Amino acid sequence: MNPAEDGPKRVVRGSLVKVLVHHRTDRGMRLEEHAARCVRRGEVHELVTTDQWDPRSGARIDRVGFLGFAELLCGGVIDRGDLVRIGDTRVGTVLGFDACHLPNHYNILIHAARPVSGRDLGLRPETVVTFVQGRAGDQGTVPAPPGA
Repeated sequence: MNPAEDGPKRVVRGSLVKVLVHHRTDRGMRLEEHAARCVRRGEVHELVTTDQWDPRSGARIDRVGFLGFAELLCGGVIDRGDLVRIGDTRVGTVLGFDACHLPNHYNILIHAARPVSGRDLGLRPETVVTFVQGRAGDQGTVPAPPGA
């Protein structure tokens, strides 16, 4: 978020359509140069957590946890720094986007204290996902998984 340019925006809402349960330490995702992306109602995008925070264009992201795929229930803008919640859990903040699967979907990279998967957070299909406008400098944290 750039407070000198960005005014208020709507919350982008979605729901999980598929839960993913794996981690990787060698994924090799590349951060897109754009810190914001417009999204449309009905699009499905992949949600990926990482503990790496390097917002430079082309930054390599290797340590990841895969949360799942979310269908967006409304159009809007997702920005670096937006707060991401799934159900009652604050997952982290948007780091950026990896476009290796376009035009099928974006990987939305979410900065968290550590990479977590959908299994780690006990996620279920149809759980509500929200992207809420953050404040400059926000970086997220993820609670310990159930049973930890």
